[in-house]
Amino acid sequence: QAQLVESGGGLVQAGDSLRLSCAASGRSVTWYDMGWFRQPPGKEREFVAAIAWSGGKSYYSDGVKGQFTISRDNAKNTVYLQMNSLKPEDTAVYYCALGLGTSRPSDYYYWGQGTQVTVSS
Repeated sequence: QAQLVESGGGLVQAGDSLRLSCAASGRSVTWYDMGWFRQPPGKEREFVAAIAWSGGKSYYSDGVKGQFTISRDNAKNTVYLQMNSLKPEDTAVYYCALGLGTSRPSDYYYWGQGTQVTVSS
């Protein structure tokens, strides 16, 4: 079993930055790919970014490419999502997940409880 806990969300203004963290416990995440997803109000969960277990490869949805950066520190069992130039449309609950590193939610085994990010205009 693994427990994932996201933190770092909050209310910010358009143009601000936030860094989300996802701390894992109960199981080392070293050998697993990790992903970030988000669920905007009234919409389905969508893929944001994923990173390979080694940290050597990462990829992003077209909507956040160049704006968000995913990274990981396996020694700390933590994955990060740096979000810059935030826009109101980035408002969502953000989830981290442990799994296969694809864009499909069904390919992830464990999920955090989510952290709310609200961007005001």
